Amino acid sequence: MSTSIAELSHDYRQFDRNDLSYTFSDRVLNPTLYIEKKNGKYVASLGAFVSKSGHRKFINCPTIHHNWLVDAERIKPLPYDAPQVICSALQGTSAEDLRFPEVLHFIRNGIPGIEISIAPSVIENANTSSSLKFLPSDVEGLNAKLYPYQDHGVAWLNEALDTIGGAILADEMGLGKTLQIIALLLIKKPTPESPALIVCPTSLIANWSREISKFAPTLTHIVHRGCDRSGYYKNLMISDIVITTYDTLVNDITLFRSIDWHFVICDEAQALKNPNSKRRIALSTITRRYLIPVTGTPVENSLMDLCSLADLAIPSVLGSQETFSENYPDTECGARDLSSITDIFVLKRQVKDVADDLPPRTDVDIPIELDPHSIAEYERIRAETINEYGSAGQLVAVGQLALYCAHPWLRAKKFHSEDWDEQVEIQPDLRFELMTPKMELCIQLLKEAARNHKKVLIFAAYNCCGDLIKRAASENRLSVNYWDAINGSTPQQERQSIIDRFTSVEGPAVLVLNPKAAGAGLNITAATMVIHYTQNWNPALEMQASARSHRRGQTHPVTIYRLYFEGTVEATMIERCLWKRELGEGAIPISTRDKQDLGKALMESPIKEIK
Repeated sequence: MSTSIAELSHDYRQFDRNDLSYTFSDRVLNPTLYIEKKNGKYVASLGAFVSKSGHRKFINCPTIHHNWLVDAERIKPLPYDAPQVICSALQGTSAEDLRFPEVLHFIRNGIPGIEISIAPSVIENANTSSSLKFLPSDVEGLNAKLYPYQDHGVAWLNEALDTIGGAILADEMGLGKTLQIIALLLIKKPTPESPALIVCPTSLIANWSREISKFAPTLTHIVHRGCDRSGYYKNLMISDIVITTYDTLVNDITLFRSIDWHFVICDEAQALKNPNSKRRIALSTITRRYLIPVTGTPVENSLMDLCSLADLAIPSVLGSQETFSENYPDTECGARDLSSITDIFVLKRQVKDVADDLPPRTDVDIPIELDPHSIAEYERIRAETINEYGSAGQLVAVGQLALYCAHPWLRAKKFHSEDWDEQVEIQPDLRFELMTPKMELCIQLLKEAARNHKKVLIFAAYNCCGDLIKRAASENRLSVNYWDAINGSTPQQERQSIIDRFTSVEGPAVLVLNPKAAGAGLNITAATMVIHYTQNWNPALEMQASARSHRRGQTHPVTIYRLYFEGTVEATMIERCLWKRELGEGAIPISTRDKQDLGKALMESPIKEIK
């Protein structure tokens, strides 16, 4: 009586070939570990590729423990020890439920003597994958209609958390990342016993609170911050969601460690790019089921930025810091290699690709010539800073020149301190007029906006720069219905009310913003003109700032002006921003240009430009 397949030994060496109902092939096949996605899980199968009519086809063994497979009516053997090699490589992990980091380990390192083959669905780009995902129905409890790309994004996030184990939401600024997270929380609902923790900059506390109340009123939430906050962890377990700041998290880390969080959402997660910072270390110690970094700029300066975020979302997914730096140096090649992995779990769609129904955005870079007197002063400062700081202090030298380009009346109290740009004061200099060429152009643009009843955002890197612009506007009899500012000195509790007044007032209005204090996370779609009065060495700050106006909710065309002095450090800053914008979603860090750009910025001379 012939033995059935199910009755055969796992090891073909134990076969009684005289009792086989199949022909046994003596040709040993090359073993393959094939990894695919099945029912939301990563599954590994042992088998081999066989050629059929010129095409390679994978045939799996009955189980991971069998060293043979069945092809039509023939039993074909693999090396007899292939199952043992595979099981040793799995190190006790079930082949029916691999973790994503384990899949990556096999892709990177392989298994000696075993071919590794990966199904396309396993390494599918998140942007591509999300476009094919749909929520089965409207999200219960969501007081909003999701745009199609948001529906795709939420569906993808929901699946990625279960299959990959984590995700990074890195959609371009303005695509509604907050709403997508709120919808996800309604699908995978937190509870007071296992709540969701939302960590964000101080400036976004009010926005998160308002958005949750508006779009998901069935989800209860509390804000944990300020001097009167609770010191007992159970007092945080009274609502579905707890909102706090990064600094509060560090200060109260013992409190947060006492809770098993269902979600940890890290908004403006670029704040965690330094893996050795206190806030990043604190977050890594919190017990949670899911952690989602949310940021429009996952890579600001270095590929290590993305490594830091990825390790929070999916621990160990990119290996240790040391091996990461070796495997993915800050080069274009390193960025491409990294993207081949991170594009699987980083959703980073662009406005132009998924929100082509947004009103047009026009970017206008306006070069300005310094007058001869200002050129002489710029050259004097340039020569002194190069002489004083040399190659070791190039960034400080660039900062001094950028400050002069903002206005010759501005002075830094301490250039050597890390936050020198927050300690800038006005010192009127009789050698220079208030109305510099840049100031004149800014006032002209404001007058045009006022005539057309437009609202304007002005981004200026130094707090008191806004005072100079307001003074110039007053001296030039510019009349608007509202003028205010948000910078580092603006109390947190007043920031949202300032935006609300700017939004509600009828007619022309001006809001001056420091890009570090108000350049991220805020919705200010009432403005249809944006003026970058100062330029940023870090292009991410400019991109985030511009997206405050051109984003979901905007119904009018937006014009974005960048005012810069030709032949100065500002020209190099403009080039850096243009390079980053043209790069799109590429992960190449701006730091790859730092050395050449710093040298170029200090060699820029307005004298050359007028020859």
